[in-house]
Amino acid sequence: MRIATWNVNSVIARLPRLVDWLGIAEPDVLCLQELKTAEFPIDAVSGLGYDVAMHSTGRWNGVAILSRIGIESQRAGLLDEPGYQPEDAMLEATEARAVGATCGGVRFWSVYVPNGREVGHTHYAYKLKWLDALRATVAEELPAYERFALVGDFNIAPTDDDVWDASAVHGATHVSEPERAALARLRELGLRDVVPRAMKHDTPYTYWDYRAGMFHKNMGMRIDLVYASAALADAVTDAYVDRDARKGKLPSDHAPVVVDVAAP
Repeated sequence: MRIATWNVNSVIARLPRLVDWLGIAEPDVLCLQELKTAEFPIDAVSGLGYDVAMHSTGRWNGVAILSRIGIESQRAGLLDEPGYQPEDAMLEATEARAVGATCGGVRFWSVYVPNGREVGHTHYAYKLKWLDALRATVAEELPAYERFALVGDFNIAPTDDDVWDASAVHGATHVSEPERAALARLRELGLRDVVPRAMKHDTPYTYWDYRAGMFHKNMGMRIDLVYASAALADAVTDAYVDRDARKGKLPSDHAPVVVDVAAP
């Protein structure tokens, strides 16, 4: 089985690239984040044999699971998921940031963890609460599935080695101790971090800001993660960052992470 995760940063804007990449990489399951649309362009991928499980409500956020090996037991949202109330909003609302489905005997969750904006911001507090809800959801489901994959854009670099310059970002979101502690609590449930190999340089970064030529300077971060149960992690035969997908015209600011897994 080939599985992948990719923050496409608008599936409509990136649709031609997505369709081309599906034809090249041929993942059996692809988890997508930051769809930024209320309606997934299903016709564009159904011809390639993919079914779609989606949780998306508008022009922000949105997650999906594309599978050509079946989709069962779909679940949108987390257990006791918190909402966020922007300063200009009257009410708190949950956001479309997590969707689960079972594909080919593997339980998948595609997640788009809140950014946090800056330490001390109300969005940062929301991020930590959201991560608590994610842990509760995984704790509820993981015992029922030998093969389990929690993947997506976590907006957290697990260690200083996952950032181009740790000294430049210390004290900021994505690298703060509370965020990293939340990742550690997920791993304590029995998940392993499947670290991919890099296609260039020695750093498997998955995200590079659009500004100041950061991609070409390799000033990136590894924030798109694959957390797998022990049985699934033990079956991994290869894992890599498809850096080529970050190149060219109108790319996402993230690259796909691809993981090959042996059959049970």
